[in-house]
Amino acid sequence: MTYTASVVGGSGFTGGELLRILDGHPEFELAQATSRSKENKTIGHSHPNLRHSDLRFSSPADLESVDVLFAATPHGVSMEQIDAFQEAAGTVVDLSADFRLDSEAQYDEWYDGHSRPELLEESEYALPELNRDNLEGADLIASGGCNATATILGLLPLFEADILSGDEQVVVDVKVGSSEGGAGGGEASSHPERSGVVRPYAPTGHRHEAEIQQFLGIDVSFTVHAVDMIRGASATCHVFPEGPVSKGDLWGAYRGEYEDEPFVELVAGGGGVYRYPEPKSVAGTNRAEVGFELDPGNKRLVVFSAIDNMMKGSAGQAVHAANVALGIEETAGLEFQGLHPVGAP
Repeated sequence: MTYTASVVGGSGFTGGELLRILDGHPEFELAQATSRSKENKTIGHSHPNLRHSDLRFSSPADLESVDVLFAATPHGVSMEQIDAFQEAAGTVVDLSADFRLDSEAQYDEWYDGHSRPELLEESEYALPELNRDNLEGADLIASGGCNATATILGLLPLFEADILSGDEQVVVDVKVGSSEGGAGGGEASSHPERSGVVRPYAPTGHRHEAEIQQFLGIDVSFTVHAVDMIRGASATCHVFPEGPVSKGDLWGAYRGEYEDEPFVELVAGGGGVYRYPEPKSVAGTNRAEVGFELDPGNKRLVVFSAIDNMMKGSAGQAVHAANVALGIEETAGLEFQGLHPVGAP
């Protein structure tokens, strides 16, 4: 069976990744892409890797009826347009933060409130490794934040294996690429200002902490740095467990959680150049690399997680979730394994 799909907000970076995936997806027919700023221009005008397509951007005011609508819009847009989205499509996958959290109180604390809080309990978090069973048949899906996704994938096995309870100290440092700022950019994103940086841009209070707290039940000390790469999010989690933990415990926890997951690979101190997770290894893919190391002298675990922020952290996760929701083969459209060697991601 072939499903029709549209992308609202298709001229941005994440919208472009959605268009790329759907263009090659064996079970989706790309029916519409919208953009206010690029209306009537071909999608290849914004995304040169899609110049082969004749599809043109249309106005978001003229939504076509499709099976699945992917919304790659800024925060706040989807909650205002959700009625139109749901009228146009049986399944809506939102890539903004509008439906990620469970309650209106969380949006009051972390964002600027919520205009449609009655829909929050209906939405399902898009990360299949965390929420696969609830995604089947879901009609409102909320893609996770890229930094939260990297952190959750790194820490989840420790909770599932009862190595962590939620009372421990966990310090998370995430390094992110410039694409996380979106296609619009700004003064800080111009090349002379962005090139060569290792810049703390969210030392405390990052909004993605809310997702980590919600799904893992722990308050983490969370800091994000902007670094000189385009794609990628690399999370380093410093974990201080209350009791002793062995390498065997860690391998058991991570293999037990991820050995059957098609998009998670364990990279934990083996041989070769790439001994621990790196964004460069997963650039352009829906894969996540997760690894760990013991620091017994400091009673510390160091957990590493690397993803492409626009793929596993956004568009790839969204399509993966849609595959699960519709009963499509999970890996469909997401088989690309990346490149090696490759320049800066």
